[in-house]
Amino acid sequence: MNVSEQAKHPLETTTMRRVTLRLVPFLMLCYFCALLDRVNVGFAALQMNKDLGLTPAMFGFAASLFFISYFLVEVPSNLALQKVGARRWIARIMITWGFVTMGMALVTGPHSLYVMRFILGAAEAGFFPGAILYLTYWLPSAYRARVLATFTVSIPLATFLGSPLSVSLLELDGLLGLKGWQWLFVLEGLPTVILGITCLFVLTDRPRDARWLNDDQRAWLVGRLEEETAQRKPIGHISLWQLVRNKYFLTMALVCSGASATGSVLSVWQPQMIKSFGLTNLQTGFVNAIPYGFATVLMVLWGRHSDRRSERRWHTAIPLLLAAFGLSYLNLTAGIATAVLAVTFALVGAYSFKGPFWALSAGWLSPGTLAAGLAGINAISNLIGGGLMVNVVAS
Repeated sequence: MNVSEQAKHPLETTTMRRVTLRLVPFLMLCYFCALLDRVNVGFAALQMNKDLGLTPAMFGFAASLFFISYFLVEVPSNLALQKVGARRWIARIMITWGFVTMGMALVTGPHSLYVMRFILGAAEAGFFPGAILYLTYWLPSAYRARVLATFTVSIPLATFLGSPLSVSLLELDGLLGLKGWQWLFVLEGLPTVILGITCLFVLTDRPRDARWLNDDQRAWLVGRLEEETAQRKPIGHISLWQLVRNKYFLTMALVCSGASATGSVLSVWQPQMIKSFGLTNLQTGFVNAIPYGFATVLMVLWGRHSDRRSERRWHTAIPLLLAAFGLSYLNLTAGIATAVLAVTFALVGAYSFKGPFWALSAGWLSPGTLAAGLAGINAISNLIGGGLMVNVVAS
């Protein structure tokens, strides 16, 4: 039965609408703050590098340390979420990384920056795969690509809105004796702490506990998800050691690394690349936002298209090809207009990939391997795409 046929049933329609409106906008806001707190170092660098005496190699190393600790803590964090419940664990993650982000304002040189970036990666580890895991508790498979694409739209949206916001905060330079980049970290970390506390009141761990659904809605959703859970998966219940040697798992991690490398490298280095064309900080922020605006819209449309066609593989592969074309084209550009166009192709591909890919991954993993599997894929892709490639570009 396809989604259009399923949507004819009023109970299903009202249930999924209520679930989506209750959970997705709030998680999007949380993830928006996560991405903002992760990538704002790229904008802080416009002032911070000079103040702290950072060379490009030092800055690249500091940026990559986030992904090293992120890799180390990702799987344990997702397993903890599965054990103690998403409501409390996601709240813990957000409160921790919010305070660490604010603490970035206290760095005084390269070594303290290295320490804080490493701690920030450990603090944020587990949020993204945890949120994906949490949404699989609530979403039947036919709804996953569109909802996951909508959720992950926070990634380009964080830079689309965060670019002008971050460079505007740099203009506070000198207020109350603080540098502009210090204000950036403080004012962008504080909302994350507040949202973390709010998680305790908004999120519900499982559908069976959702008092905001009526009895019929709750019974339908629990029944539908149990039916899908009983279906055979390519990756069954296996140990963690067996999982990391599984060909499906390794393929998914490698594929995801390509998109992760594109997004991570551009988020860290793109502001400085754009500014090198002679723009001011403020102009850099607005121009930097353009590719993310296109990616924000097109990734949602692509996820909806994947659900309508009930197809995941080609909807995962085609965006990767587009990202590869954009990065190749970027190497051939000489002016700012063509550079922005190339980056747009790359980012539209990297982000449109996410909805179909995570829906495909969740469909391949059994309930017993879902938490570790999603976290492992994300951890490996961030280690290669962020920790490794950000340093390669720096050198």
